[in-house]
Amino acid sequence: MPQSNFHNFQVDNVAMRYSNFAPRLFNFCLSLGMSPDCIMPSRAFCSDENQGYPMILLAKHFGIFPFDHGRVGGIMAPDRHGPHAHHGKDSVIIQASHVGYDPDTQSFGSYRRLQTHNQGMSSDCGAICGVLDWHQQEYSYACQQIFLDNDSGRPVVVIDNQLLMQDREEGLMLHVEKLVENTEVVRTYSTAKSFRASAQLIKDVGIHWPEKKTAIDKHLFPSSFYFRKEQDTQLASGLLTRNLLEIMPYILTSSAPPLSAAKVNAQVEFDRTFRTIVKEESYRGKKVVYISGIHIDISPREGQLFPLTKFVPWAAYIQNENGEGYTLEQEELFAALRKQSTENPYKIDLTEAIHLMEKEPEVMLHVDES
Repeated sequence: MPQSNFHNFQVDNVAMRYSNFAPRLFNFCLSLGMSPDCIMPSRAFCSDENQGYPMILLAKHFGIFPFDHGRVGGIMAPDRHGPHAHHGKDSVIIQASHVGYDPDTQSFGSYRRLQTHNQGMSSDCGAICGVLDWHQQEYSYACQQIFLDNDSGRPVVVIDNQLLMQDREEGLMLHVEKLVENTEVVRTYSTAKSFRASAQLIKDVGIHWPEKKTAIDKHLFPSSFYFRKEQDTQLASGLLTRNLLEIMPYILTSSAPPLSAAKVNAQVEFDRTFRTIVKEESYRGKKVVYISGIHIDISPREGQLFPLTKFVPWAAYIQNENGEGYTLEQEELFAALRKQSTENPYKIDLTEAIHLMEKEPEVMLHVDES
């Protein structure tokens, strides 16, 4: 994924409360000609408990509990297109990666778990943060084991021997040519070698090149390294790694890596999945809306049962009964949703619906076991 795509994903100026997003999405579907009682929504959310609130709101406004189209981390399961298509006249899919937000510290990546012993903060999304952890450890090690130094007035870079090994199966790999002028070794140490610093690195560091050996730290720029990591795509962690690996250097060096990772995952999943919808024969003869974005899980304060979830739209794919479709980019999608009313006369009262079911006569099960 190009770096520019990563930075094109706006958040703060397009985020909307889920209590507004759900009815707007429903009304958007009606504006496309869908019938209010014939829409089968589907969600591809993470399995975390804090994703339940969005599902409740979708059930309230669409009048049916959403079909399950996803895996841990907000990964889409395209092999479920067929069953989803068969469960309703028209089809809506909402894919969302998610990230926690602590309003007290104004930071992304953690969420208060009300059901824990001390209602403590933990990582959110745990699956995405789990993938980030290994890469963060590799990056932190490199930041502390590559040094800027001055050798008789010459700017040099001292690089750990392991980081110079390009045949490793896993780990942080350097674009050595971005760091050194040439491969001629200036000095050899017990665990490292030094080289003359490249003109680009000297320029990037600026006028404050250190006089003595100093860890490269923040001057290990994302263009100077990449990662290799085994990817078992039978596991959600492997799928997340696949989605994030190429742009991981930019994620780790961003101001909020968990937020950046959620954005990238939503972008990759939309790009990957929309083609499977275009090719899916089961969606022929149906109107289809596929919308992708991220959930911001704002940690509940005292007295709140659920997070104040916000939805940040990224893109949507709209397809008619003949299989003809078009894409809405973020700005277009946000504008289309904002045009819709937050009032929904077709919404259901979940509490009343449950009470009505409780009053229904008992249905006895008759099983012939002969």
